[in-house]
Amino acid sequence: MLLKIAGIARSVYYYYINKKDIDEKNTNIIEKIKEIYYANSGRYGYRRVTLELKNQDININHKKVQRLMKKLNLQSIIRKKRKYSSYKGQVGKIADDHINRDFEATAPNQKWFTDVTEFNLRGEKLYLSPILDAYGRYIVSYDISRSPNLEQINHMLNLAFKENENYENLIFHSDQGWQYQHNSYQERLKEKKIIQSMSRK
Repeated sequence: MLLKIAGIARSVYYYYINKKDIDEKNTNIIEKIKEIYYANSGRYGYRRVTLELKNQDININHKKVQRLMKKLNLQSIIRKKRKYSSYKGQVGKIADDHINRDFEATAPNQKWFTDVTEFNLRGEKLYLSPILDAYGRYIVSYDISRSPNLEQINHMLNLAFKENENYENLIFHSDQGWQYQHNSYQERLKEKKIIQSMSRK
């Protein structure tokens, strides 16, 4: 109640209570963690924060990030995520499985993976659609939407495709969701000479 009256964010309150227990040598790491956490509106848990730190060339164990975030009371505000099933039967062309459970890559833009995950954020459903590059396991692009539709997928692709970048023979793998069977999606991949791949049911 006092926190609400004072208008102080709970995470900030716990930060000042616990900061004496945190070693000073971690100050820069802590600031980076807070920067990433708040820049993403509290949506990132310790695993995604760790991944973002590594993208910034800061190598740190995920358990340490988890421990520091716990001391700072920085918890992901997103709860209850689940794989969203967009499968509605065969509504378009089903691509072959060119991955065949071989998830390794020796260079960027060899294998991309995508799917849609449903989150419940304070009672509201949100849908996350990312593209993951198998090389380095980094996020190429992503879109968050209130509705899992073609607009979301197209926006994700717009962010992923860079000018003058060669995507020929890139294998782009997904499930058999209706979005990935849609003609407009498949035509965009063909334009880039991308090989579409789908998992088996």
